Amino acid sequence: MVPIAEEATDSGHGSEPSQRPIDSYINYGLIPLDKTRGPTSHEVVAWVRKLMGVQRAGHSGTLDPGVSGVLPIGLGKATKALSLLLIPPKEYIAVMRIHSSVPREQVDRVVREFTGEIFQKPPQRSSVKREVRTRTIYELEVLEQAGNLFLIRVLCQSGTYIRKLIYDMGEVLLVGATMVELRRTRVGPITEWPSREGDIGPLVTLHDLNDAVHRWKHEGDESRIRALVRPIESCMTGMKRVIIKDAAVDAVCHGAMLAVPGILSLSPGIKKGETVVLLSGKGELVAIAEAGMTTDEIVGSKKGIAFPVKRVIMEAGTYPKLWKTQKHPPVDEEDDSAEVEVDEQD
Repeated sequence: MVPIAEEATDSGHGSEPSQRPIDSYINYGLIPLDKTRGPTSHEVVAWVRKLMGVQRAGHSGTLDPGVSGVLPIGLGKATKALSLLLIPPKEYIAVMRIHSSVPREQVDRVVREFTGEIFQKPPQRSSVKREVRTRTIYELEVLEQAGNLFLIRVLCQSGTYIRKLIYDMGEVLLVGATMVELRRTRVGPITEWPSREGDIGPLVTLHDLNDAVHRWKHEGDESRIRALVRPIESCMTGMKRVIIKDAAVDAVCHGAMLAVPGILSLSPGIKKGETVVLLSGKGELVAIAEAGMTTDEIVGSKKGIAFPVKRVIMEAGTYPKLWKTQKHPPVDEEDDSAEVEVDEQD
């Protein structure tokens, strides 16, 4: 982090994410859920909302009923930050069946051709407009083969349709191909195989969550809930960060744009237009913002609007009001991303 100013945070307001009181901890919580095959993503979110007793819950990235794996679920205020999980890559393990036998070297050639930037048109049954768009396949490999069945691993840009990817590969092979089974194994830092620093795992099942809620509500034991539900701040691995002064927190919560005097430190290499997260001195997620200045420009300045706020996460009033005017327009706190679905209690 690049230091800009020195100022201690007041221990009388807010708290470190992992030390929040249990109600607040859940209100800013993220569940790295392992969705089973069968229910829709919306149904799973509704079950979690009722189980946890929260009014608001949402998921990032829909999984079809027949698909299993990582389904990040945000609770309460954390639903507003789920758009952060649409930025990093996602990983899938799929079973592909080709309709006629072809030499293995021909399959490997097509796999190489579909690695990198590809053109893809969403399938007919999709939630987005059906027009050709580009998506990036970062990694694509065949793990195993059994006859005409291929186990493949795909690391791709968010918004890639794996079923369509396999269909297009079959067209290039001239024999056709069908996706037999699919499991999502990673969404950003959330993975069923935690192996790197910052990874979130193992995944949580609905049975795990039900047991933890029972122990919390009937035995007063909240330790299991804290082990399964993670602070929303845990999903920010790889994001550029800006630490702001206590005096700036409530102003940002009311929609003010962050100016240079309100910054304590920030990540190196921030570029204009880049999405960043604004954090309190205790590491709490205050808001999501867009960089209006680079790191170098901020270091060399004493004033100026550095980060216009895109989305407020923290509840206003968490920190005291230390600002005098309200000249900035409020931030729309209810504009959810198209790929972040939220389930609310009527």
